[in-house]
Amino acid sequence: MTEQHAYFVRMEDRRFLPRRPCAGAWNPDELHISPVNGLLMHELQRWLADRPNGGKLVTRISYDYLGVLDFTQCDVTFEVLRPGRAIDLVEGILSQHGRPVLRARVWLLSTNDTSAIEGGAREPLPPPEDGRAFDLTSVWPGDYIESIDMRVIDGPSPGRTTAWITTPLAIVDGEPVSDLTRFALLVDTSNGIAVRRRPEEWQFPNVDLTIHVFRQPVGAWTGFDTRVIFGPAGHGLTSTDLFDVHGHVGRAEQTLLVRPR
Repeated sequence: MTEQHAYFVRMEDRRFLPRRPCAGAWNPDELHISPVNGLLMHELQRWLADRPNGGKLVTRISYDYLGVLDFTQCDVTFEVLRPGRAIDLVEGILSQHGRPVLRARVWLLSTNDTSAIEGGAREPLPPPEDGRAFDLTSVWPGDYIESIDMRVIDGPSPGRTTAWITTPLAIVDGEPVSDLTRFALLVDTSNGIAVRRRPEEWQFPNVDLTIHVFRQPVGAWTGFDTRVIFGPAGHGLTSTDLFDVHGHVGRAEQTLLVRPR
């Protein structure tokens, strides 16, 4: 486990320097996208806190990965693309070396009391303490992988895993981490917990991540019920039902580029 306490250091407002726990699984000289996703959500919540939004909540986060990131400083900007009384669409862009490398679009919806009619969610997962510790560094290299704690409920088997993941690290050094931010950080990890083929033999990076939630996640642990599919033409899909310790909260999808090493 890394001895550092955060993935990033704030240099100035909206400008950050990555630390070694961001090191990637495919290439340790590049950043794993998971902490970067978390950073963008962390800053989005800070940005929204200074704007009146009528109590709207995040219901979808769609990340598009436009390039690889190194360990130099990165900058974050936000823009409201679609303001409204009930619905807002916000775009966040993280740039490095003057070019966008991560673009996220986030839908925020107003709230209403629908507790009387809620239904359709999957049954909760067994709690993290019922899972067995799994050393993901046996599958992947990189400091980010070392920074997470994984507890397996079922599997892993090729293309299938049910597990819990958390991280003790902050997103930005010295700043508290919200449950939604930690959740947004961890979800991209799903493509690495249910490998269909060993990464020494095949590459299958995801080029995007879309997260839908019907309830706001609570707590430090995120539960994954993950399935990975490889198609016949070099493409794949990682699909995950997402949970917190209280139950089902949403779903994530990742598009994969599959090719031999």
